[in-house]
Amino acid sequence: MALSDAEWTAIRLSLRVAAVAMFFSLPLALAVAMALARGRFWGKSLLNGLVHMPLILPPVVTGFLLLLLFGRRGPIGAFLAEYLGLVFSFRWTGAALAAAVMGFPLMVRSIRLSIEAVDRKLESAAATLGAGPAWIFLTVTLPLILPGILAGMVLSFAKSMGEFGATITFVSNIPGETQTLSLAIYSLTQVPGGDAGAMRLTVISITVSMAALMFSEFLAAAATKRMVAA
Repeated sequence: MALSDAEWTAIRLSLRVAAVAMFFSLPLALAVAMALARGRFWGKSLLNGLVHMPLILPPVVTGFLLLLLFGRRGPIGAFLAEYLGLVFSFRWTGAALAAAVMGFPLMVRSIRLSIEAVDRKLESAAATLGAGPAWIFLTVTLPLILPGILAGMVLSFAKSMGEFGATITFVSNIPGETQTLSLAIYSLTQVPGGDAGAMRLTVISITVSMAALMFSEFLAAAATKRMVAA
């Protein structure tokens, strides 16, 4: 199954976009998951709704909202472009942003479930021994929720690899710049004789997605066993 240079470029770009989206989402996802799992504040339900909104809205709507906010004329996009030189619209960075937004709910949910499954008595025991909140989190909570964090990262990565609607709406379909794996498959289906290339990329996409889901299930099972043993 020989791949063309354009197909390899789309695969490499997809991996780059998915990795950047996953790693940059992680700190915020961890903070939001902690707030939703442990926090008691006004607007918690609203925050939960906003976090999961990308799963409910059509991806095209999400992409359009990103274009309004982060486009060159958008309030956030114009500020970032002028003062930080960071441009999202029609750039691979925009594809990473779109992928991060779409994968964010999956990461938050996975981490939140892990936090809610932690036995608070273990944290209380560490507190009675004189440990501070930061040390308790690093030595007790974080090791217990680590499988959930890893599972959320895997799910976010897989979602980012397959993102289509928000990406094409926000950053278009530019070969070598924003054309990810899904967009390359779409482009190949629109040209005569492109079915073979589309099939090759489809097989790769299915393989990556299945591997990610199986790995996520393995991590979830490991987390369950760890909680039972604790």
